[in-house]
Amino acid sequence: MNLHERKVILLGTGEMADAKRRLYERAGAVVVDDETTLDATLAVVALENDDEALAAVKRLRARGLLVNAVDRSALCDYTTPAIIDRDPVLIAVGTGGASAGLAKSLRQRLEQLVPGNLGRLASGLFAARERIKQIWPDGAQRRKAIDAALDPGGVLDVLSEHSEAKLETWLSMPFADDLSEVEDLLLASADPDDLTIRQARLLGRADQVFASDDVPEAVLDRARADAERFSLALWDEKPAKGLTLRIRMKI
Repeated sequence: MNLHERKVILLGTGEMADAKRRLYERAGAVVVDDETTLDATLAVVALENDDEALAAVKRLRARGLLVNAVDRSALCDYTTPAIIDRDPVLIAVGTGGASAGLAKSLRQRLEQLVPGNLGRLASGLFAARERIKQIWPDGAQRRKAIDAALDPGGVLDVLSEHSEAKLETWLSMPFADDLSEVEDLLLASADPDDLTIRQARLLGRADQVFASDDVPEAVLDRARADAERFSLALWDEKPAKGLTLRIRMKI
């Protein structure tokens, strides 16, 4: 929800209320403590006493407001997730009110993985949209190029600390990595959930897939929707542009 300059009623004092106030103000909301405010968008109840909290929720809900009752998921019309903020990139971890502590713990772990420059990379890509369209006029080819650049190990790897600094290099030499590549996948299981992380990533990037007849359809469905599919019997060693996978089942 866009809360910029919209009023949010916050009832309560203390640590719980202070945390919610910071969250909503960071989202651009105008936080008020008068529950009779007429033009409010949402309401937050951060009262310690259970009876007082329930009564406040009922009053606010009767006015047609959506209410978040802190630490009382059964009373909530909506919940607020733990947030990783890399403006304009926002990553939210929610548990549907089951455990705020779990959401916070996951957020803290993910904070260590997500580089601080990710927002600058997003802003750079946004600013370069027209330029990217000129380089790759075809929508399918444009998506492939962007996916390949953002993939693990790609020139704009999203978990790299300095990927935004490489954006201009990528745009200046967009086809530098547009080479033929062939990867062999030997599957130990017919269950797509048993794919390794590397195998799943390769399937998500592949331009052509050559599979033996015993490779299950459920596995092949993990490939990109626009990837060309062929029987492995048709493989002829001719180089193809982009990433080609040869998939076999382990005997």
